[in-house]
Amino acid sequence: MKKIFSWTAVWLVCAVFPAIAAKVDTVNVWSAVMKKNIPTVVITPERATDAALPVVYLLHGYSGNYSDWVKKVPAVKDYADRFNMIIVCPDGGFGSWYWNSPVDAGFQYETYVAEELVKWVDGKFKTIASPKGRAIMGLSMGGHGALYLAMRHQDVFGAAGSMSGGVDIRPFPKNWDMAKRLGTYAEQPARWEQHTVMNQLHLLTAGSLALMIDCGTEDFFFGVNEKLHETLLYRNIPHDYVVRPGGHTWAYWANAVEYQLLFAQRFFGR
Repeated sequence: MKKIFSWTAVWLVCAVFPAIAAKVDTVNVWSAVMKKNIPTVVITPERATDAALPVVYLLHGYSGNYSDWVKKVPAVKDYADRFNMIIVCPDGGFGSWYWNSPVDAGFQYETYVAEELVKWVDGKFKTIASPKGRAIMGLSMGGHGALYLAMRHQDVFGAAGSMSGGVDIRPFPKNWDMAKRLGTYAEQPARWEQHTVMNQLHLLTAGSLALMIDCGTEDFFFGVNEKLHETLLYRNIPHDYVVRPGGHTWAYWANAVEYQLLFAQRFFGR
């Protein structure tokens, strides 16, 4: 149902962001598939106990990086405490779209995030190491990435959320470096069909993945989000769909992320 609202060495490496309560570290995680270290922010709640904690992987958008969320939405640190979860913000490259690029060996971010990073986090922290304790969420390119990875790796992630996500890439064949990762749409149409969220829906069954989709009515991705919602309804796939006024802005995402993390917390509490 549509809802309308108005409302560190590999370990410690770079800087430690000033923490209000939660502990915020910047770490390097080695990617064997890409043969490089990937900087990642890890936020752990101050009140962490010996109990295993759930983890939310929070993805940035096109042209962003691993530090975006803690720099531009400092409240994310508070949410780790409030919801008692670990939040992991990986670097997804300037324009990876979180795919395994068939044309660039340096952009293998599906394998990195869904396999290598998850394994690293579970090895370093006391986590609920199952889909019941993992969610993945993101904005824009990261919204696409979160849904794309979760749908394709339901043995890893149990919940996924998208904020202003580019959930169908096909209407945008010349934008945001996608042709650099896939080849042009004109020359490689099959690749584009295979790498869009809209063509992963056959992997879902009712209840197989908890989904939350959020997009502003003034966003250039609003149309493709509406189409995704309609298609999920047609396929009888339960999901939360949130629409409210707003554009493709940090002001919108700063508001949206709190509700995305609340959605994750409720999923973890089932």
